[in-house]
Amino acid sequence: MGIINSIVSFKDFVVSRQSEIINLTLQHIELTVFAVVLAIIVGIPLGILISRYKKMSGPVIGFANLIQAVPSLALLGFLIPILGIGSTPAILMVFLYSLLPIIKNTYTGLMNINPDVIESSKGMGMTNKQVLKLVQLPLAFPVIMTGIRISAVTAVGLMTIAAFIGAGGLGYMVFSGVQTVDNNMILAGAIPACLLALLMDSVVEKIERGVTPPGIRKADGTIKLSKRKKYKFSKTKKIIAGSLAVILVASGIYMATQKKDTIVVGCYNSSEQIILGNMLATLIEKNTDIKVETHLNLGGSGLAYSALKSGEIDMYPEYTGMSLVGIMKQKPINDPEKAYSVVSDYYVKNYGITWLKPFGFNDSYTLSVRQDTAKKYNLETISDLAKVGDQLKLGATLEFCNRADGYPGLTKVYNLKFKSDSAIDGGLRYSALANKKVDAIDAFMTEGLLKSYKLKVLKDDKHFFPNYDAVPIVNSKTLKKHPELKDLINKLGGKIDNKQMIELNYKVDKLGEEPAKVAEEFLLENKLIK
Repeated sequence: MGIINSIVSFKDFVVSRQSEIINLTLQHIELTVFAVVLAIIVGIPLGILISRYKKMSGPVIGFANLIQAVPSLALLGFLIPILGIGSTPAILMVFLYSLLPIIKNTYTGLMNINPDVIESSKGMGMTNKQVLKLVQLPLAFPVIMTGIRISAVTAVGLMTIAAFIGAGGLGYMVFSGVQTVDNNMILAGAIPACLLALLMDSVVEKIERGVTPPGIRKADGTIKLSKRKKYKFSKTKKIIAGSLAVILVASGIYMATQKKDTIVVGCYNSSEQIILGNMLATLIEKNTDIKVETHLNLGGSGLAYSALKSGEIDMYPEYTGMSLVGIMKQKPINDPEKAYSVVSDYYVKNYGITWLKPFGFNDSYTLSVRQDTAKKYNLETISDLAKVGDQLKLGATLEFCNRADGYPGLTKVYNLKFKSDSAIDGGLRYSALANKKVDAIDAFMTEGLLKSYKLKVLKDDKHFFPNYDAVPIVNSKTLKKHPELKDLINKLGGKIDNKQMIELNYKVDKLGEEPAKVAEEFLLENKLIK
């Protein structure tokens, strides 16, 4: 019955989110195909070049190997400061990873041709260009196509990471599902990605069959037999294909020009952030004539901050404690008003970023345990936890493990040492806690998953964690261009307390409601939109 219920639940989820899944799939296809086509355009000529000038083969293939050795997230980290967020760095990352199989297979296919065949071709009076076009490339084609197939399939999986930098694609579903511990959402992103990889492989295979000359051994070892009829594109089909290409280019140019008159709202990767991001976007859309675009689920506060500073986005929700310690690298300030004043002055003076009125809730760090653990060790405060920490395992986010106002500072203030500690990001740490793989986790005070898993939140009795007051922050140039936004966004000031934010997060994390819907309902209830 459990399996049947899971299947029914997944079916219902797909039906309710089918339009979103289709849109994300189309985005994924567009990004992947663009990156692979670009890799083919660059990789095959490079492979041909190094087969002619063999001294270049070592450095070129060595560079491609080096790119493959760099972790994908690290490569994105290098590209973001240069190219910003969105589709451009994602496409470039996948393009770079796709180069090696294409370059290497082109080079290998050309170099493994029997030299006698080439000499015979030249003896027949062929030029070097003719030998390459009529002899070498047809013979090497199956090997080259194998490289393209490898690149195409790999690119589909790699492109899921694009969601971390606001480029969209099926990774958005996967990472959102991980954040909210929603298996239906994870599967809704993973299954289409898997099917897309198989489709890409099948399409490239059919292309290989279609264009491989008769008599040439294909990648599967079989020899293609000649056919009486050779398929040709009709004039009408060529006109249609050309028209589609023109439309695609024109639409790209149109979108690029339209983006200049658009407000871009961003946020990083948590349910709360996505709710707040949607809230800001909907508030502006419903009360002004300004076009709004969203880059939600960016991979962390540092990325969102960099995107705002560079002008890639115009606003996003931020936290005072996150900025003070994570961005400004200053010591925590426990006075909320002073903390707000310090970060607000710093941002406007150094980066032209304006902090508006706080939403009204404090999403500071906390430590949480299962109810059975709290009962067994009589845990109410973090000081209580410190007494038995050497018997328990901690599972915490990467950010908490490395921040001064996270685990490093906590251990000093409370003299707290766990039996072991593991870095587990997103909603996965809740799963690990529920499955008793760890005994304590870090959390934010307003996370809906705390309510979902009925966890015991330990009191910070030494007041170590600073306030994390949530605040909308906006590029000052945007406010200068659209001064009406300041008063409009400030209407959200003080409207959301901790209890309300927990309920909003709970609707997304536990009840599976869409963040955009939750945000719009809140705005309607508070008469901020009609």
